[in-house]
Amino acid sequence: MTGAPRNPAPCGKQMLSEQVYAHLWSAIMRGGYAPGDALKPQDLAREQGVSLAVTREALVRLVGEGLADRLPNRGFAVPSFSDHRWQEIAEARRTIEPVVLRMSIERGDIDWEARVRAAHHRLVRAPAYVMEEGEHYSSAWSEAHRAFHRTLLEGCGNLTLLETFDRLFTASELARRWSAHRNPDRDAAKEHRMLEEAALARDADTAAAVMVQHLALTAAALTDDSGQAT
Repeated sequence: MTGAPRNPAPCGKQMLSEQVYAHLWSAIMRGGYAPGDALKPQDLAREQGVSLAVTREALVRLVGEGLADRLPNRGFAVPSFSDHRWQEIAEARRTIEPVVLRMSIERGDIDWEARVRAAHHRLVRAPAYVMEEGEHYSSAWSEAHRAFHRTLLEGCGNLTLLETFDRLFTASELARRWSAHRNPDRDAAKEHRMLEEAALARDADTAAAVMVQHLALTAAALTDDSGQAT
């Protein structure tokens, strides 16, 4: 017997707002809008066949998730890849995740080791790019990537730290896709393999150092040639 859904099914305006939100989320994540592109409520409402109020509600939700900016004149736009927020998020991750990874390596049991190995295997086997999804990472790879990074940290046993990771990882997803597009020669597969190997070898120093470098490379691709955020 299955239980009742946690939330009632959306209806009316809420359902329409959800549809517009899903459409825009997908378009932004898949590169349908370039960094800095305007998101004009009137045009979007007309394209989607919904009211201006419904469109604004969806856009405000995107703003809350860091996928859109609300401009002073009440317009909206996709964030710029050079926005300082991406560097702040990256700095937060470089500060927190190596510490949590050390805790995970210290506390993780054999089951954790098995989950790390399985998560890495799924990541290796997931298609990084799918033609139908555009030029950015596929949804399957992105989910496998998230699961691998989270599994590495789950051995820490601290739900508060894992919730912090969840928030920061979600907030950095758009920047991560842009970074990969701007640095196509990066060997991310090698970096992930090094993380897995160091974690399973219980080499906390190497694992933490690899994690710092892994996160730093993502942020570096979103800076100008001098290495300074613009």
